Amino acid sequence: MDNNLHIAIKASLAAGKVVMEVYETAFNVELKDDKSPLTEADNKANAVINAYLIPTEIPIISEENKQTDYAIRKEWETCWVVDPVDGTKEFVKRNGEFTVNIALVAKGKPVLGVIYVPATKTLYYADKEINQAFKADLESHDVSIAKVLELAVALQPKDENSKIIQVVASRSHMNQDTLTFVESLKGEGKEVEIISKGSSLKFCLLAEGLADVYPRFAPTMEWDTAAGQAICNAVGLQVLSTETNSSLAYNKENLLNSYFVAGK
Repeated sequence: MDNNLHIAIKASLAAGKVVMEVYETAFNVELKDDKSPLTEADNKANAVINAYLIPTEIPIISEENKQTDYAIRKEWETCWVVDPVDGTKEFVKRNGEFTVNIALVAKGKPVLGVIYVPATKTLYYADKEINQAFKADLESHDVSIAKVLELAVALQPKDENSKIIQVVASRSHMNQDTLTFVESLKGEGKEVEIISKGSSLKFCLLAEGLADVYPRFAPTMEWDTAAGQAICNAVGLQVLSTETNSSLAYNKENLLNSYFVAGK
C-alpha cells in the first residue's frame, strides 16, 4: 500500500474515534459566517488529521484550516484536501450519515481518497497503485493497516443494463433542479428510484453499485468531493462539472465547486 494512503487511513480512523467521542455527548453547535453548523467534533478531528498529515510535508487544504492564499497555493503540485466531518448537519441530527474525508490531489486531480464512516466503522478507500477502490467493515477505530487489508472488499459499480435508475440525492439539499433532472430521466422512459443519503456517502453508494447517478445542483466545496471523486474514478466512474463537462478540478483559486453529475 502507498505510504500516503496508509497515513490517510490511519488519520481517518483516529479522527473518527474522536468524532464519536463528541457524538456521544451533549455537544454544542455553533454557526459559521455562512450559517453552516460547526461542532467540537469538527475542530478535534481536524487537529488529529493535521497531526498525521503535517509530517508528510505535503500542504493541506482543510475546511477547518485557515486557507492559504492562492498566490502560494497555485505553486503546489500536490496537496491534501480534507473535510474532518463531512455532513455536520447529519451529525447534529444524529442519523449517522457523516464522514471523514481525506484526499490527495496531484496537479488538480484527486489520486487518493479515504472516506470513513465513524458511526458504522465503515472505511472506503481508493488505491491508485492498482486503480481499485475498497470497502472494509471494521470492528474498531483502533485497527491495524494489516487488518484493514484483510477485511477490504473490492468495490464494483452497477451494471449499466439495470432496469431501474437509482438516483442518489442529498438528504439535506434536495431542490427543484434535482427533481427536474429526475423528471428528465423519466422522460426518457426510465423507471427512477430516489435514494436520500447524507455527506460523501453518496459517492460511496455509486462506487459499490448501490446507485447509478448522483446529480448535485447545489453548492459544494472541494473538500466535500475530492475523496469521493478519487474513489469513484478508481472504479471507472466520472464526476463531471455541468459547466465544463470535464472532471471537477482541485486546488482552484476559488475552492467552490461547480454543479456536477457523478456516474458512468
